[in-house]
Amino acid sequence: MAVCFSNENIHVQFIDDDAGVTLASASTVSKTEARQLAANVEGAKKIGAMAAKNAQEKGIKEVVFDRGGKRYHGKVKALADAARESGLKF
Repeated sequence: MAVCFSNENIHVQFIDDDAGVTLASASTVSKTEARQLAANVEGAKKIGAMAAKNAQEKGIKEVVFDRGGKRYHGKVKALADAARESGLKF
């Protein structure tokens, strides 16, 4: 589970490193209801839950969390906590 934050957007990808493919994703630039979310703590919580749901639909239950070098607090922590609450295991 790779996470990327910009000033305006949040991107989450579930990547199979061995095959080099993205299995599932969620983002604030997608054409879903996530498009209305901001890159803040509240948006991170919602994207985290949506990402977990998308991953579980693809059969992903356990992930390694790649926070992209960001410190584990604020938006990053909110996203991770929401994904855990939605059923993903880290």
